[in-house]
Amino acid sequence: MSKTKVEFLGLEFLIILAMFSVSGNSLLAQQMTIEEYEPRMTLVAPENPLISARYPFVDIHGHQRATSMTPGDVESLVEEMDELNMAVMVNLSGGSGDALVAGLDRMASGNPGRFVFFANVDFGGVGEEGWGEEAARRLQTDVAAGAAGLKIFKTLGLTARDTGGNRIAVDDPRLAPVWNMAGQLGIPVLIHSADPAEFWQPFDQFNERWLELKVRPQRRQFPDAEASFEDILTEQHNLFRRHPNTNFISAHLGWLGHDLDRLGRVLDELPNMYVGLGAVIYELGRQPRFAAEWLTKYRDRVLMGKDSYNKEEFYTYFRVFETQDDYFDYYRDYHAFWKMYGLGLADDVLKKIYYENALRLVPGIDATRFPR
Repeated sequence: MSKTKVEFLGLEFLIILAMFSVSGNSLLAQQMTIEEYEPRMTLVAPENPLISARYPFVDIHGHQRATSMTPGDVESLVEEMDELNMAVMVNLSGGSGDALVAGLDRMASGNPGRFVFFANVDFGGVGEEGWGEEAARRLQTDVAAGAAGLKIFKTLGLTARDTGGNRIAVDDPRLAPVWNMAGQLGIPVLIHSADPAEFWQPFDQFNERWLELKVRPQRRQFPDAEASFEDILTEQHNLFRRHPNTNFISAHLGWLGHDLDRLGRVLDELPNMYVGLGAVIYELGRQPRFAAEWLTKYRDRVLMGKDSYNKEEFYTYFRVFETQDDYFDYYRDYHAFWKMYGLGLADDVLKKIYYENALRLVPGIDATRFPR
């Protein structure tokens, strides 16, 4: 075979190989999963990323495992709080009894004014005679030990069972002594009831939370679940209605961030109901005009909060609230596959949400850490 022919065949082979490579990449692109799809953003628009809040704020929805933290862990956390302009963190995982006291000693004693703890209730004994009165006494003791509020986890209404094996409804009358005690003590109850409504919907191509349910299948509820989304929300609102002398903070915008008009009607009816913003900034950032209007109207009823702690994730909150930026990323794809838009809230609205409402609701927060 001549040298010229060998060179020609070699060139032909390289061309075929290149064609295969191109077609192979195209085929791979057609077969990739939604988790692998990360398109480049070609939009060029003004950007105003923020790493610190305009005003000092209270994180009403924090979770820290206080008893397992070292002094170095606490010191590092306080340094990050300073960088974020977070004046106070509310630790909702305060526990009760000795655990509460130990946690306060570990985190709060060396950092006066920086950490506030909410106590927790164990519903394991509901159904036993006198459970409600005993739980109320424990709450009173926890508040005397330093707790400034009560946190109720979502197990109530979903998985918590009484001694007979029955689901404990959020508005179960056997729990009334606890809510009454909170009102008498002047402390708020921050309560997480239900989960996003789509968790109860069919797991199909129409489900807006499909990706989250694929990545976190344990979060899925079922259309035939013992209690529906609407059942649990109705129970929560009944609870608030029955205890008008107790202030309740419904976590995660009461899971009605996708329907702010409805949430507004509920707030109008229930003057002792407030809402926290933990883990739902994606709802506000996709409807910037109406969300800004809504937050302005209900600025006395909304409290800043993040939920699971991650310093960098606070940046999205600041950018949504304080800028008018367009089309920027949310920090967790499986929560929201859409982009965020800035609301450009006015200063008086920011102050209400960031700290003024918390100062009004939560006893013991050091007001000197905030502007007058």
